[in-house]
Amino acid sequence: MPPGGFPSAGLLLRTAAATAVALMAAVPAAGQNLPVNPPLPPVAGALLPAVPPAPDPDGLPPYEPQMERLAERLGTLALMRDLCRDGDAAQFRDRMAALLDAEARTPSARDRLAGAFNRGVRGYAATYRSCTPSARLVIVRTLAEADRLTRDLASRYGGT
Repeated sequence: MPPGGFPSAGLLLRTAAATAVALMAAVPAAGQNLPVNPPLPPVAGALLPAVPPAPDPDGLPPYEPQMERLAERLGTLALMRDLCRDGDAAQFRDRMAALLDAEARTPSARDRLAGAFNRGVRGYAATYRSCTPSARLVIVRTLAEADRLTRDLASRYGGT
């Protein structure tokens, strides 16, 4: 497997072809006496390209959408935990700072992640002015989503 952890398109095609051959060999010869259909004409564009697809022009990692969603959830938690006076809102700001240090390798990546954090803050600041039972529910659901995102990113892309 290449250093990025993702198999190349050629490797995927060879694996798929080998799997198809193995499956065909495993299928019993039940329909051997049936007439053979004539081959269908090729469909334009139906074949896979011989070269792998071009990399993302921005050079974004495949997990960027999940990272932005996590940053947004951290912004929501920073606002809502402060609003409900839970005393740990700074912890979520600190986690966002650590995320920026670890993942924002370029100014545009930093802007995207910081923008997502700010969207998380602004989205709920427009609705919630005080801690209510529904604000508590937002906190519970947001914590659960942030936890799920963190575990998913770590298991899929190799975090600690």
